[in-house]
Formats: sequence, structure tokens, C-alpha cells
Amino acid sequence: MSENKQRLLDERYMRMATIWAENSYCKRRKVGALIVKDKMIISDGYNGTPSGFENICEDEDNETKPYVLHAEANAISKVACSHNSSLGATMYVTTSPCIECAKLIIQAGIKRVVYNQKYRRTDGCALLERAGIETTYIDIDNFDDINKEENEQ
Repeated sequence: MSENKQRLLDERYMRMATIWAENSYCKRRKVGALIVKDKMIISDGYNGTPSGFENICEDEDNETKPYVLHAEANAISKVACSHNSSLGATMYVTTSPCIECAKLIIQAGIKRVVYNQKYRRTDGCALLERAGIETTYIDIDNFDDINKEENEQ
């Protein structure tokens, strides 16, 4: 696949992950994640509380509650309960993974991670790269430029 076509696919899935993040009840940061394999979305997730818990992610001090699940963990948990395999898949996540999610991504066999916002800590991406997982940052401000380029061809 050409680099331009891959970039267009990345853009489209990233826009979908951004829309999926809107499902989050978290106020401080809404994060969405998609796991894609063979051009099919095999799982999705957004940050939030575990099933059956109240949909309130922050405490009275506006700190994230310790039991809030990250979007990546939700997507990986969902695919683990399905008949799909994430081996060799790509994860699209709106914010670069933290170190804990990076460990889950490695164990899930995901081979590529695309994100559009940089998390304040970079240790998650560093661990992914150490494990040989490709990480790609896409600046969402450039989406329109990519679409314009594709339409001109």
C-alpha cells in the first residue's frame, strides 16, 4: 500500500476514534480507541468506569478516579472477549498510550499504534518502540490538507 493511501486510512480511522471518544463520561480528557485488522474494526473503547459503576470519572477534587479504565484497556478487553484476534492489528487512539496501556498493547500482539495527541509522559511510546511496535503521530490539523491532496490526484 502506498504511503499516501496508508495515511488516508490512518486519517479516517483516527477521525472515527475521535468521534468514539465523545462517548466517554470523563470531563478532564475524553479518549477513544479502535483496533483495526485487515481494514476491519475488530474492537473499540473509550475511557470510563467499569461496567455497572456510576458514570462519573472524576472525584470531588477533579482527579481521575483510580479505577477508571483507559480507552486502550477497554478496547483490548473487548477484543479478548470476542472471537477476534488482535495479533498484528493497528490501534488508533486519540492520545498516546501511558506505560500501563503500552504493556497491554504489547501483550495483545498489536503491531502498530497511531495517535493524534501527545500524552504528557512519553514512557508509553518509548516502551512500544522498544518492543518493535511502530508508533505514528498524526496531527489532526493536517487532515484537510491530506483530503485536498487526494482529491487533486
